Amino acid sequence: MSRLKGVADRDSRTGFRAERRDCGASVPQGLLKAARKSGQLNLSGRNLSEVPQCVWRINVDIPEEANQNLSFSAAERWWEQTDLTKLIISNNKLQSLTDDLRLLPALTVLDIHDNQLTSLPSAIRELENLQKLNVSHNKLKILPEEITNLRNLKGLYLQHNELTCLPEGFEQLFSLEDLDLSNNRLTIVPASFSSLSSLVRLNLSSNQLKSLPAEISGMKRLKHLDCNSNLLETIPPELASMESLELLYLRRNKLRFLPEFPSCKLLKELHVGENQIEMLGAEHLKHLNSILVLDLRDNKLKSVPDEITLLQSLERLDLSNNDISSLPYSLGKLHLKFLALEGNPLRTIRREIINKGTQEVLKYLQSKIKDDEPSQNNSVTETAMTLPSESRVNVHSIVTLKILDYSDKQAVLIPDEVFDAVKSNIVTSVNFSKNQLCEIPKRIIELKEMVSDVNLSFNKLSFVSLELCTLQKLTFLDLRNNFLNSLPEEMESLIRLQTINLSFNRFKILPEVLYRIPTLETILIGNNQVGSVDPQKMKTMENLITLDLQNNDLLQIPPELGNCVNLRAALAPQDLLLENARRPAQDIITRWKSIPRSSSSHINERNSCYSGIFERPNSYLNWSCLIIFVVLILRILALIADIFLRYCVRL
Repeated sequence: MSRLKGVADRDSRTGFRAERRDCGASVPQGLLKAARKSGQLNLSGRNLSEVPQCVWRINVDIPEEANQNLSFSAAERWWEQTDLTKLIISNNKLQSLTDDLRLLPALTVLDIHDNQLTSLPSAIRELENLQKLNVSHNKLKILPEEITNLRNLKGLYLQHNELTCLPEGFEQLFSLEDLDLSNNRLTIVPASFSSLSSLVRLNLSSNQLKSLPAEISGMKRLKHLDCNSNLLETIPPELASMESLELLYLRRNKLRFLPEFPSCKLLKELHVGENQIEMLGAEHLKHLNSILVLDLRDNKLKSVPDEITLLQSLERLDLSNNDISSLPYSLGKLHLKFLALEGNPLRTIRREIINKGTQEVLKYLQSKIKDDEPSQNNSVTETAMTLPSESRVNVHSIVTLKILDYSDKQAVLIPDEVFDAVKSNIVTSVNFSKNQLCEIPKRIIELKEMVSDVNLSFNKLSFVSLELCTLQKLTFLDLRNNFLNSLPEEMESLIRLQTINLSFNRFKILPEVLYRIPTLETILIGNNQVGSVDPQKMKTMENLITLDLQNNDLLQIPPELGNCVNLRAALAPQDLLLENARRPAQDIITRWKSIPRSSSSHINERNSCYSGIFERPNSYLNWSCLIIFVVLILRILALIADIFLRYCVRL
């Protein structure tokens, strides 16, 4: 729409007038011109003590170039160009903003962090389209009530200010998803916060909070709650009912005990280090089914309960700097990637074992488990109330861990009583490994609405039955060490499958059906007879992160695999890796950047199927790199010697 009607000196709110020449060198005209086209203006780090008037009036006044050029090309029609939607004026020396802020009503992003602002103008209420406001690292002592009118605001960042309270009506920011109030001087969290129903992330760390309101549990979408470095002595029990909570940070407070978490089924990380917690009981652990990280460092714990083994998904456990004198041997059953024990008066584990790291500690604990303990744990004491069939089934695993376990029995068939024992319980994992099965049990179809992990490794399967293809929620499938040479096309219906292990079978090609499962992230097909892969079809697998082709019949690695941008680990035979080590870096497609992620619901043997891949050193590749390094050093020394001799000759 044209803005040239009546361009004489008119009121700024009713039309346009000639642009004032007050910007000087602080805002180049070229920058303003580009902003009119893109709708974005970045003035960060320009040592500004105030915002130039031409910035506020960028969408109001006629630009200076309009008075110099009466013929405009399509690219120079300034009156048709975009209103400013993103303004960044961070890292300056601004002490205040004027009410002219209202002249930019189209703003969706306003970033003014790292200035010297002590207040915000009341005109901020007119930025109705604002979605992100960053006022962090300033000197704000109070927020204007007008800020509560920003109903479209999704991200509000107020960290590192001097706020002592929040304005009335703050709960009216219904669209707010990310709120950061860390490093202020808040002493209380308003109970009205429960009305922030869209909030996903809330950071209250480094304030002066002594308590949290029970109403905080009303935030039904909250996933990330950070209350580190406060003065909290207790946590309201209602907090434990927050079903959506995934990350909870309570470090550096004054907590003496932990609440139970009966409803926090999705909680993945719990950080309660540097408190005064003295006891950790079964009631604190039994509901943490999805926990991956548990931080208990720098507390006053004296013992760890045997129920720690209930945390089957646990990957990182920090117990350092407590008063723990012994550990339960059952801790060795967990598949931990990190275990910190420093600073404890442990008497049952030698210091030299602890110094060797997590895996050595776990091996030591496993070696101390009594021979009869597995049979005691995997059996149910027969009573008058116990069915004879249930005495052969690990009912404890079904009820508590949601695992149907009938592994290492050398059984040719899975007895019906195993499936009967499930009854009305929810089962998410099935472990029938280390048996003599020649076919997949047909009754596994009864678990199709719930099971996500299936382990059928170390059997005698020569084909995959169609019953397995009905498990719509299946995310992890372990078929290693069988006699398989093909997979049924019906496996295409496994639309949630993320990891499949086909190692140590008889495959000669990568099964075609795998290319048509877009959710696959990890394919382990090492130690087969695979002679080729189709890189063009592989490129369509956008989620594939790890591909293991070790010890197959591959003659070369297709260079096109380098186009699979998400592929972080493509493990090939060692002789191919050595051959590729002699090529330019851009031709090497085998990348060792990271270890693949594992699902939190994997059953006991899941980590073992990965460890063999990522822990085996490639000695050939290491020696090649060492030889190349030595040659480079020798050439550098020769070059230095040559320069020195020439210098001596000149003298």
